Amino acid sequence: MGLNITQKIIKSHLVSGEMVPGKEIGIKIDQTLTQDATGTMAYLQFRAMDIPTVKTQLSVSYVDHNTLQSDFKNADDHRFLQTVASKHGIYFSKPGNGICHQVHLERFGKPAKTLLGSDSHTPTGGGIGMLAIGAGGLDVAVAMAGQPFYLPMPKIVRVELKNSLKPWVSAKDVILHLLSLISVKGGVNKIMEYGGEGVTTLSVPERATITNMGAELGATTSIFPSDNNTKKFLEAQGRLKDFTPLTSDSDATYDEVIVINLAELEPLAACPHSPDNIMPIKDLDLTVNQVVIGSCTNSSYTDMKRISEILKGKKVHPEVSLAIAPGSRQVLEMLARDGSLANLISAGARILESACGPCIGMGQAPNSGGITLRTFNRNFEGRSGTKDASVYLVSPETAAASALSSKITDPRTLGAYIPVNMPEKYLLDDSMILAPSNQPEKVTVVLGPNIKPVPIGEPLKSQMELPISIKVGDNITTDHIMPAGAKVLPFRSNIPAISEFVFSAIDPGFSNRSKELGQSIIIGGQNYGQGSSREHAALAPMYLGVRVVIAKSFARIHKANLVNFGILPLEFKDPADFDFLEQNDTLLLDNLLTDLRGGTVNVTNRRTGRNIELTVDLSPRQLDVIEKGGLLAFTKAKA
Repeated sequence: MGLNITQKIIKSHLVSGEMVPGKEIGIKIDQTLTQDATGTMAYLQFRAMDIPTVKTQLSVSYVDHNTLQSDFKNADDHRFLQTVASKHGIYFSKPGNGICHQVHLERFGKPAKTLLGSDSHTPTGGGIGMLAIGAGGLDVAVAMAGQPFYLPMPKIVRVELKNSLKPWVSAKDVILHLLSLISVKGGVNKIMEYGGEGVTTLSVPERATITNMGAELGATTSIFPSDNNTKKFLEAQGRLKDFTPLTSDSDATYDEVIVINLAELEPLAACPHSPDNIMPIKDLDLTVNQVVIGSCTNSSYTDMKRISEILKGKKVHPEVSLAIAPGSRQVLEMLARDGSLANLISAGARILESACGPCIGMGQAPNSGGITLRTFNRNFEGRSGTKDASVYLVSPETAAASALSSKITDPRTLGAYIPVNMPEKYLLDDSMILAPSNQPEKVTVVLGPNIKPVPIGEPLKSQMELPISIKVGDNITTDHIMPAGAKVLPFRSNIPAISEFVFSAIDPGFSNRSKELGQSIIIGGQNYGQGSSREHAALAPMYLGVRVVIAKSFARIHKANLVNFGILPLEFKDPADFDFLEQNDTLLLDNLLTDLRGGTVNVTNRRTGRNIELTVDLSPRQLDVIEKGGLLAFTKAKA
C-alpha cells in the first residue's frame, strides 16, 4: 500500500510510536521558528536546559508581534532575542523584516522537512510542502534541544480540489468554504492534505493562504504537494537547491476525503465572531468603516500587487479607513520598486509596518461599534482592540472593492479580472537576517528588567481538594484566557505581571480571586483553548495556582500546553455533568495518581455530594510530565 504525503514525511522523521491515528508519536524536528511574543519565554526555557547550541538543522527567531515600542519593554525583549540568538546558533530576523510565516516561506522553508513553530499559524509552511506544526514555546525549546516533538498521530484527510477558481474568487474563499463545511472543531487531530488537479492551478502563496488558515479548523497542520509550482517559487527566490519533489503515491489511502469544486466557489466572508460563520459576500449588506489588508494569511507580493492594480487611479471612499501591511520587507521593497506602493499611497491607503500589527490587536483598532473588513485569520470578539466592533474576514479582492465603495462589495462587480503573474525573480536581500556568532563564547545575553525567571510547576499530588475559580462555556479561545494587544503583550517575559490579565476580558476579578484561593480548578465547555499557540494561556494560570482544567473537549495545542506546564486536563465522561458544577464549588480528587493510569478519574462535589466521572486522554509520557510538574521539570530530570 502506498503512502500519502503526510505519511512519507512522518515515516522519515519517526523517532517513536506507530502511525496509527490517536497513538502518540515522536518526530524529529528539522527547523524551528519563534516570534517575539512567544520567543522570549521559549529562549528562557531553552537556556534553563543548559544546552549551548541548538541541535536543529535551522532555527530562526523573528520579531514581528511586539514591534510597538511605547516604552523599554519590547525594545529590551528584542535586544535579549538578538543576543540569545547570536549566542546559541539561531538566525535572527530583525524588526521590520517581516512576519515570521511570510519570511520563512520566502527564505527558509524546504519541502519534505519538519518545522515546529511557537505560533499557531506555522502550518503556513505546508504551502511549500513542509510538515509545519504550531506548538507552545516550551515544545519548541525542547525541539531546539534536540528532543522529539510528541503528538497524537492525526487522521489524514484528503481535500480533493477539482477544476479551477473563477475570476475574482481567491484562495481565501477556498479555506472559508472549508470552514463552512467542517467548522472550527472539524480539523482537531487531523491533517488536511490537498490533492487533485485543482492543486496545480494554485501558486505557492495561494497554497500558503489556505494552509495558514487551516489553523482555524483546529487541524494539526495542512499540506500541499511539492511540485513544479513549488520549484518555480523556490527558483524565483534563488533557492532552487532547496527543492524536493513530494507527492502522494497513486494507491495512497486516507481516513477521510472532502471534495471541493473550485469552479463552484464564490467570494465569501467569515462573519462575527468566528472564522466558521460563513456567508456569501453577495448576501451581505453592510456599511464599512475600516478595511485592513495584510497578516500572515494575505500579505504576499501577489496579494499586494493585485490590490494595487484594483486601487490604481482610484480613491478610497472618504468614510473608510484603509490600512495595508505588506508581509515582508521583500514584498514592501518590490512594491516600491515597481510602482505599486505609489498606487496604494495615492489611493489613500495607510501603509503599516511589515509586521502582525492589527491582527493581534497591536494598533488600528476600529471605532466603537464599527464594521471592519480584514484579510486576517481570526475575528474573535475583542481581538481587534474594540470589544463591540464587528470583524469580517474576507479576501484581499473583496477588501479592496469594499474600501472603494464603503459597502461590502462582491469583487466580481469590478469588471474584467486583473491577472497578476508570479515574479520570475524575487528581490533578494537578507541583510536584516543576522547569522549567529561564530564566537558564541564572547556574546553576552542581555536581559532587561522586565524579563523575569521562568516559573516551574509543582509535582502532582495524589489527593487534592480544590475550589472552582471560574466556569466558562464553549469555544473559549486563548484570547479569552490570555488577551493580546499593546497593553498586554509587553509583559510576555514577565509572568507575574501578565498573570494579572488572565480572563480579564470576561472576568476581571479572576486573577485576584485565584491568588486568594491559592490553588484551583477551571471548568470549560467544548473546544476549550481554541485559537493561538500562546503558552501563556497555560503558563499564567499555572502561576496563579490552577492545577486542573475540566472541559467537555480541548483544542489540541492548548491541551498540550496545559500538560507542558503541569496543569491536568480532564474531560467529562458525560458532558451533562458540566451543568452540575458552579463557580466556588469545591471538588475532591482522591487517589489521583493511581486513577490517572487507569484512564478514569472520579471527583466529588463537596457542595452537592455528587460524584462526577472524568476521562483521561493522555499518553503515559504526558502523565509522567504532569506528575513531575511540567515539561521543563521533566526534561531537566531526564537530562
